[in-house]
Amino acid sequence: MANEVLGTDVVVQIGIIVKDIEKVVEEYAKIFGVEKPEITITDMYEKAHTEYKDEPTNARAKLAFFRNFKNIEIEFIEPDENPSTWREFLETHGEGIHHLGFSIKGTNQVIERFKMQGIDVAQNGDYEGGRYTYLESFGKLKFIIELLENF
Repeated sequence: MANEVLGTDVVVQIGIIVKDIEKVVEEYAKIFGVEKPEITITDMYEKAHTEYKDEPTNARAKLAFFRNFKNIEIEFIEPDENPSTWREFLETHGEGIHHLGFSIKGTNQVIERFKMQGIDVAQNGDYEGGRYTYLESFGKLKFIIELLENF
């Protein structure tokens, strides 16, 4: 049964903030006996339109996606020095689980439902084929919610 706020009941991603993505990806691949994925870098502002706390930001991050579990994707994120939810998390909490990602439809409507719960947008931007939104849910839920809407 789909959650009434999210419109889904499936977690599709766990996002983990790290200081050294190359080292962590190497260890993960070795421990689980899987192939290392390509490490990519998020797009620059001109393409990603990244906003953090309602302000444009040049924040970028190195990303690696492990898709070796049937039901969930593990994303490692190494943030740059620019203001972002990734950088804030690393500076405040250190390395660790940053978010749970949900594949949703109707981002604006889902955001409005969370605002009624006192949870606002922390960061949002575009990626090839979709958009993402991180919600300021850590204070209430002890993790960040990421909305992923693919087009």
